[in-house]
Amino acid sequence: MLPKYNVLTEEQVQIIHNESIKILEEIGLDFEYEPALEVFRSQGLKVEGNRVYFTRAFIEEKVKLAPAHFTLHARNPEHNLVCGGENIIYMPGYGAPFIQLADGTRRKSTMEDYDNIVKLAGASKNMHMTGGTVAEPQDIPDEIRHLKMIYSSIKNSDKCFMGSAEGRERAQDSVEMAALLFGGKDVIKEKPVLISLINSLTPLKYDERMLGALMAYAEAGQAVVIASLVMAGSTGPAALVGTLALQNAEVLAGIALAQSINPGTPVVYGSTSALSDMRTGSLSIGSPETALFISASAQIARFYGIPSRSGGGLNDSKIVDAQAGYESMMTLMAASITGINFVLHAAGILQYFMAISYEKFMMDDEMAGMLLHYLKGFNFDEEGLAYDAIAKVGPGGHFLTQKHTRRNHKKEFRSPQLSDRSAFDAWSRDKLDTNQRAHKQWQEVLANYVPPVLDESIDKKLLDFIAERS
Repeated sequence: MLPKYNVLTEEQVQIIHNESIKILEEIGLDFEYEPALEVFRSQGLKVEGNRVYFTRAFIEEKVKLAPAHFTLHARNPEHNLVCGGENIIYMPGYGAPFIQLADGTRRKSTMEDYDNIVKLAGASKNMHMTGGTVAEPQDIPDEIRHLKMIYSSIKNSDKCFMGSAEGRERAQDSVEMAALLFGGKDVIKEKPVLISLINSLTPLKYDERMLGALMAYAEAGQAVVIASLVMAGSTGPAALVGTLALQNAEVLAGIALAQSINPGTPVVYGSTSALSDMRTGSLSIGSPETALFISASAQIARFYGIPSRSGGGLNDSKIVDAQAGYESMMTLMAASITGINFVLHAAGILQYFMAISYEKFMMDDEMAGMLLHYLKGFNFDEEGLAYDAIAKVGPGGHFLTQKHTRRNHKKEFRSPQLSDRSAFDAWSRDKLDTNQRAHKQWQEVLANYVPPVLDESIDKKLLDFIAERS
């Protein structure tokens, strides 16, 4: 893959680290969960009420325990994923309560939408895993929603998937279902199969729900993305470097907790930091500042020697339009070329995480394919240099009929799945724009998709577990 692009100097990364340590030592963080406070007390840290004060030595020692990379195991071993190093993992959007329709209207998302997006991710060559809460199915009671979503992720794809982060109990349910699928808790503790998204409550706080999930996954040996979403100007300072220092302090504290519970727990350094639009007060994720936060976070994670996570096709547009396209490409490309390993929201997301769109999914999937091809860089072997072909054609000839062209064009060139490259006369027969082509494409993908077969005995165990828990 191409070398990674850095936006900070080594000295600047060290400054951010030192500022974060200062925040952790002098201001501290609030942890609203007694079991977490007990862990920190047992480690000899100063705890006053819910406030925990850290030391430089404690933080730096714990971060060193986190693995530089780890493998997530899928139902189909061909879809196992290595998180860290030079690897990049794309997956769909996360947590959207609405579905944006092609006609410009929107509605609440349903379980059918969740199933459909898992299938689209399962069918995609560019989405490496199906993700987590790809749509919030509001037609399912909240108490059992996580069970239905985990089952859909298992049933409709054999790629890796995410567990619930909605508190300790739902995290434990996710672990139980994964254990039924893979053959027991001992098996998945040895070979992690789940990864979950743990978010701080900025500024400088973790709530009971996220801490319970973090601790449950760490105890079970499953991976956790520990992320901070600082809204510069509202939940964080109106200063980009100060925002990074605040984000970093929160993430480091979460990583330290995971390593205190189970040394060696697979963790991912997560950033979703963005800004508050000063005119509207709303979150803005399709901004150049977001792209800078993404880029810096990849570099900071490399400084600590752990994998990184950011958003991908982020934008503030309400519909699938040019704004959605140019903002999404900026943020997805920033994540890709700066070395982010785990790219959430790589496909489908709209309006600062509020909606997901089938058409946007297909457009983002096309962009993901383009970027994966871009990241491969150049081929410098004899076929790539093509000297013999150049010599054979000579001055004034052409390469269309050469055997070298037939051998190499599919490897060297990427054929678009959605973009239209036809002549104007050919295009004008149907005059389909990108949105219309994407609408047609996702329907065709779903119509032709056949979910991988799930063993009947495992399927029954999962359904029995859901019935019992329900």
